[in-house]
Amino acid sequence: MTIKGMCVPLAGTVLLLFLVAGSVETASEADPYKILGVTRSASQAEIKKVYKRLAKEWHPDKNKNPDAEDMFIKIAKSYEILSNEEKRANYDRYGQTDDTQQNSHYSHRRDNFYFDESFFNFPFNNKANRDFADSKYALHFNQYINEVMPGSFKRPYLIKVTSDWCLNCIHIEPVWKEVVQELEILGVGIGVVDVGYERRLANHLGAHRTPSILGVINGKVTFFHYAVAKEHLKQFVEDLLPQRLVEKVTDRNDMQFLSSWHELNKPHVLLFDQVPVVPLLYKLTAFAYKDYMQFGYVDQGLSETSNLLKQFNINTYAPTMLVFKESVDKPADIIQAKGMKKQIIDEFMANNKFLLVPRLVNQKLFDELCPVKQFHRRRKYCVLLLTGEEKIFSAGNRAFLSFASTNAKEVIRFAYVYQRLQQPLCDVLTKKEDSTRTPQVLILERRNAAGKALYKPVTAWNGTEADQQRLLEELERLQKDPSILNYDVMLPELNNEFASMFLIRWVYASYDYLSEIIDDILHNNWREMMPLLSLIFSALFILFGTVVIQAFSDSSDDKPTKPKPKDGTKTENGSSGSTSCRPPKKSFVEVTELTDITYTSNLVKLRPGHINVVLVLTHASKNILLSKFAKEVYSFTGSLTLHFSFLNVDKHSAWMSALLEYAQDAMQIDADEDDGGGGGGGAGAGPKMDYTGYVMALNGHKKYLCLFKPVYTGEDPDKSSEDEGGAVGGSSSSSSRPSRRSAARSSRATSTLQIHHKLDRLGLWMERLMEGTLPRYYIPGWPGLDKITANK
Repeated sequence: MTIKGMCVPLAGTVLLLFLVAGSVETASEADPYKILGVTRSASQAEIKKVYKRLAKEWHPDKNKNPDAEDMFIKIAKSYEILSNEEKRANYDRYGQTDDTQQNSHYSHRRDNFYFDESFFNFPFNNKANRDFADSKYALHFNQYINEVMPGSFKRPYLIKVTSDWCLNCIHIEPVWKEVVQELEILGVGIGVVDVGYERRLANHLGAHRTPSILGVINGKVTFFHYAVAKEHLKQFVEDLLPQRLVEKVTDRNDMQFLSSWHELNKPHVLLFDQVPVVPLLYKLTAFAYKDYMQFGYVDQGLSETSNLLKQFNINTYAPTMLVFKESVDKPADIIQAKGMKKQIIDEFMANNKFLLVPRLVNQKLFDELCPVKQFHRRRKYCVLLLTGEEKIFSAGNRAFLSFASTNAKEVIRFAYVYQRLQQPLCDVLTKKEDSTRTPQVLILERRNAAGKALYKPVTAWNGTEADQQRLLEELERLQKDPSILNYDVMLPELNNEFASMFLIRWVYASYDYLSEIIDDILHNNWREMMPLLSLIFSALFILFGTVVIQAFSDSSDDKPTKPKPKDGTKTENGSSGSTSCRPPKKSFVEVTELTDITYTSNLVKLRPGHINVVLVLTHASKNILLSKFAKEVYSFTGSLTLHFSFLNVDKHSAWMSALLEYAQDAMQIDADEDDGGGGGGGAGAGPKMDYTGYVMALNGHKKYLCLFKPVYTGEDPDKSSEDEGGAVGGSSSSSSRPSRRSAARSSRATSTLQIHHKLDRLGLWMERLMEGTLPRYYIPGWPGLDKITANK
């Protein structure tokens, strides 16, 4: 009996060891690192390289080994785990894959023997059940700072702070999962912070115990202090939202609500539903689009809303959403559905964010309505009405709205500004010529974020049929020829017309913040209140210390007066370099001289794909043209394939002539242009060509050039057409006279002005160069070094 009694536990022990060894062996066989033969620190590139090699080696079509198919499947599954950062991190933490997790569940149900947890039957630290569900919402510190904080100004976030070996975390898990499933589809952001791995983030949030649930909205953190129940959590999220997001609308205040579109410069949205309280989905939508739209709610069950239901023919069996723009009698858009989804509402709101003709009230709205032109995107134009808010302009403003509603296109946006409120913008566009503030219409295209724009004044606007016909003709011309926008300007930043409402918003924000502080004092423990109390007492200590120091310090007011002139001198000297409010890509334009030393590196052996933009100038025009050249090409300095140089034609005129002789097409254009001023003949027989202000884009590798010829656009009514022709075509007419001194004396007063305006169109030419639409003149080879040698 004794021997038999000893055999039973011995057999059980052997069986136990056999099962444990089998489970360890199975786990080692499923190790993706061992299957692929890589270390745990291997990079994604190494893993991918090894996977490709093993997949080719063990492919069943190529490998006739009977185990090839099973090995190929293991290789594919291992690569699937290690190539996904989330799955790889889970395996590194817990040693489990999706397959092993399923096998683990099965072993739990079958014999309750799996070694790591269920052998001891621990209810906590159940990674297979808890962490794999939370990994989808896991938050890291950088992710919270870069994504959650900015995103909290568009939607609230509900965050759970948990940890391993937390019994209470297991208790709230079913409620948390149910709430997450409901709130996530409504647009609430979800996050989970594991204190064991993200202690820094937990301290940043002020969560010093687990479990903790908190909300983040508008960059502020609010803790949940009530019992973890589904209704309490949903109410907590709803309480996070500002109070005055949605206005209750009835038959009494409907006209007041809809008519405020002009004052607020926003479309108005009305939701009709049968529930007495505003649905949470609608509140979240109102919070996301609060900067663009005004929201109202109509309870269909109230007798005070019956007229609204009849007026807009509302179906009471399904929620209905209407968008009103400039018209308060007819909705601009409508949507009606029983199960209204967030995706449908977001698309509906995005298509109706702006009025048909919104007023430009700040720079942010201007940037969204009239975006900067991108090289590889379709052009977008802005038709702008400069008008006034007085009643005498109301008829013209209504006519402009009517024109915009009938001629709306995807690439054209209509907007208007009040000249009194946006005086700097109007002064730049009208060049301060109109002191009576007559309404004007112009077409505008923004070129870069620094403020450069092209525009064309169309007509003085009174709203007549002739004005509308003129505007329509210009828009049709614009679709065919974008170059009709022949004025360029640097636009100032728009004034914020709603800045006066900042005080009201600050009062509301202060009220919400004080209520949060009172709520924290009533519910939080002292450990969580320590950061706030420390901040308050630090501020009081600094204030008290400053008062004491000023009261008891000696009268040393004369000492700081000595270095003041030095500071003023530094500011005065350094003020010239800090006038720009936007940091440029480079603080300067690097322009090198094309000489016999730099000729080979800057042209002959220029790398493929690189272009050298060369300005042709003389000794006399060097300073003026270089300054203008730098301004025109400044916005292109960020390109790594562009280089900028200048060529002194007084030194190297022979090289210039030889280059244009090679490029026969370019030479023919120049000869045709100068036939009227200098007569026929070649370079040696006729008068000497004046290449001042020419710009060449030289591609050293492909041996071609693009040519820019100066075009005088400066407005100088006192000058004759001969002077303008001399600035454009060169000095051939003046050089044919017997006396060069008399010609120089007659053009001395206008030379500086005309030379400065030679490069007026260079910016547009540079854009065409970047787009690749300029004509190219190919040459058999670059002129030799003897041509570049300076003339003596």
